[in-house]
Amino acid sequence: MFNKSVYTARRQRLIELMARTAPQGSRGIGIFIGNGEAAAQYRDNAYKFRQDSSWLYFFGIDAPGYAAVMDFDSGDVKIYADDVEIGDIIWMGPQPSVASIAEGAGVHVTAPFSALKEDVGKARSQHRKCHYLPLSRWYNTMLIETLMGLGPGDLGKAKEDGATEGRAPSLELTKAVIELRLIKEDCEIAEMDDAGALGQEMHTVARNSIKIGTIEQEIVGKMDGVTLSKGWGVSFPTILTQHGETLHNHLHDKVIEPGKLMVIDAGAENNSHYASDFTRTYPTSGKFTQKQRDVYQIVCDCNEYAFKLTKPGIAYRDVHLAVSKLMLEGLSQLGLVHGNLDDMVAEGVAGMFQPHGLGHNIGLDVHDMEDLGEDLVGYDPDQRRSPQLGLGNLRMARVLKPGHFISDEPGIYFIPALIEKWKSEGTCKDFLNFDKLKEYYDFGGIRLEDDVLVTIDGARHTGPNRLPIQPDDVETAMQG
Repeated sequence: MFNKSVYTARRQRLIELMARTAPQGSRGIGIFIGNGEAAAQYRDNAYKFRQDSSWLYFFGIDAPGYAAVMDFDSGDVKIYADDVEIGDIIWMGPQPSVASIAEGAGVHVTAPFSALKEDVGKARSQHRKCHYLPLSRWYNTMLIETLMGLGPGDLGKAKEDGATEGRAPSLELTKAVIELRLIKEDCEIAEMDDAGALGQEMHTVARNSIKIGTIEQEIVGKMDGVTLSKGWGVSFPTILTQHGETLHNHLHDKVIEPGKLMVIDAGAENNSHYASDFTRTYPTSGKFTQKQRDVYQIVCDCNEYAFKLTKPGIAYRDVHLAVSKLMLEGLSQLGLVHGNLDDMVAEGVAGMFQPHGLGHNIGLDVHDMEDLGEDLVGYDPDQRRSPQLGLGNLRMARVLKPGHFISDEPGIYFIPALIEKWKSEGTCKDFLNFDKLKEYYDFGGIRLEDDVLVTIDGARHTGPNRLPIQPDDVETAMQG
């Protein structure tokens, strides 16, 4: 946890933001639900506990069985949880009281968890607004349905008269939380540099373990070991594959073969639950073939160009488009595309080679706050998603501000099924050299990703030791 003053200030700022939504006396309450234990097979054998990120942001208490109510009119905050009983102490040992834990978060009023229903019921009886965030876990969904007096499955469904009060997450609260969490504080930046250091260490171990004949799973196990020995674990299931044309390939059962490209997309979550997310692509034989190097250099140039463009005042959507143009210029030199570059960008030709967006927000979640709504998090109010493949999958399009923490991850993939689909449909047929593309059906894919903090006058890479990225440096590192 941070110092309790951090959480107190965050809650006060949230109250101030919610004051914009309604006059004093009609702002209502905010209900915050921490995560509970989730049984893997039976109650006492649970999945590894991970606290809700918004709960961590406002309260910092990293334990199951907590909830809170924040009064947006009076400013009062109450935490609800149960002190342990003798049966718990037998198995867990003595535990600090709920009151003492709440004091560590700057909250001075507590109550048993059962009182949550009574207090929310009182607010509802007074016709006060009850704000809550979008829910990602079924237990929390069912709890909110109970608190709101709804039946199972009623959440999100309007009444017969069309009213949705209490039946849907609060848009006002969601927007206010996003506004706060998007801009990282200094204490958060330090934690994310720490997570970056751990991520860079796990990637270094992976790179040094690439040997012909090794099973991919052995490398993944070493990477997981690094994150568990010094942090909470991985920030998402590791992608380590010699078939990088499958963007989220989580299979690790292949034996490393010579002449392949290995995509390693992995990140670490530190003990404060801040995330890192890096990707590098390595030649399994230690040296790129000329064909591999030609494509790799294009992706590397795109990564560096995106970083150069990243600064306050520019929309990350425009950075994505500029990188797409540079990518197409490089591919045209290989004879894979032809035509006017601006026309190709406008028609979405780059989506054939990079079906994903250039980057996403990172923070307490590796895809920060996307449980609150991907468009609400990644798009300004005047921005709309594109229907094009690639640009339409851009998760972060906003105009950049100091404190934004984002990924820079261009990639080029040769996906035979996608190429054949576009060929059969005639999609972008005036720009694509389908005959030449057949020579790349067994190529795989390349992705290169760094974590980037937007600063006052530009941007910087996070973590202490940027992973080698230029092709010569990659080959030297693999030989070393």
